[in-house]
Amino acid sequence: MIQRVQTIFLFLVAVAMGITLSMEIWHQVIPDSGESFSLTALFLEKYDSSGEELLSESKWYIAALASFVGFLAIISIFQFRNRGRQMMLNMVNSLVMVGLVATIFITTNGINSELSLSQSGDYKIGFWVVLAAMVCNMLANRFIRKDEALVRSVDRIR
Repeated sequence: MIQRVQTIFLFLVAVAMGITLSMEIWHQVIPDSGESFSLTALFLEKYDSSGEELLSESKWYIAALASFVGFLAIISIFQFRNRGRQMMLNMVNSLVMVGLVATIFITTNGINSELSLSQSGDYKIGFWVVLAAMVCNMLANRFIRKDEALVRSVDRIR
C-alpha cells in the first residue's frame, strides 16, 4: 500500500535532496577583503568584493551523494511489499546522508583552515534540509517497523 505515512516521509526525503541540489549550502564572507565563498551541491565559487566570480571549483561528489539519497528514497517507496528490504534501504540511506553531512563539513572546514578564518561561515537552507531529511528517514523507518510488528502480531493470531 503506497498510501502509508512512511511514504510521505520518504517522499519528503527525496524533495529535500532536490532542494539541496538546487539551493546554496554554505556561504562565507572574508571580513578583511570582502571576498566571499559560496558552496552549492555542484560548485564552490569565490567572488570578489564587487560580486565578480574569481574561481569556480567542481564539487560533483556532493551532488552525487544527494542524488543517490533521493534515488534510494524513491526506490524505497516502491518496496512496500518487502518491509525488510525497505528498512535496509533506509538504513543505507541514513549512512549515505551521514556521509553527505560529513562531506559538507570537511569541505567547509577545509576552506576555513586554508584561509585561517575563525568564523565558520553560514550554513544555508541546502544544508539544513539534509538534516531534516535525516529526521524524515528515521521517522519512515520507525513507521515501517511499526507496520512489520502489526503484521507479525496478526499472523500470530491466525
